[in-house]
Amino acid sequence: MTNQNTGPADAAEVLYQGDWLRLVRRGKWESCERTHGGNGMAVLIIAVTPDDEVLFVEQYRVPLGARTIEMPAGLVGDHGSSDSLEDAARRELIEETGWSAGRVDVLLTGPTTAGMSNERVAFVRARELTRVGKGGGIDDEDIIVHTVPRATAPAWLMRKHAEGYELDLKLWAGLWMIDHQPDGTPVD
Repeated sequence: MTNQNTGPADAAEVLYQGDWLRLVRRGKWESCERTHGGNGMAVLIIAVTPDDEVLFVEQYRVPLGARTIEMPAGLVGDHGSSDSLEDAARRELIEETGWSAGRVDVLLTGPTTAGMSNERVAFVRARELTRVGKGGGIDDEDIIVHTVPRATAPAWLMRKHAEGYELDLKLWAGLWMIDHQPDGTPVD
């Protein structure tokens, strides 16, 4: 479906090109595009340890000027690699949390901010976790790993919110998908 301001055939005018992002205009509509890797695709990893603890990551996010709580995540094709959604999820889970997944299942993909960006996220459920390192990210990511009992995860998140942390709203979808398929059926 198109509107009066833009249509699918409108050519993009590049307003700015950086190392990772490009600002474009199509008609009167301005948006941001990722310029590397998996064409704007990211993975969000839903992971529960063998002790029934949900894996969360905390890190400072420059665009928000604040520390955030998120599920492990990353870009497909990050670091110059050409990988699948599953490969990206495995890599990012180890880098960020120090846990390796024996099994990963891609659950659902869709846009994160359809009115502003071409970025899409794939929800990936990681299972059969094994601790293989300490995590913390690479380079200067400075990621803090939190393992939170699944039964108290929502309350823990709200405490972090009250402490001033920014919470990624996709957390609640991820918590739901621990026990449910995207169609609402239970996980086997």
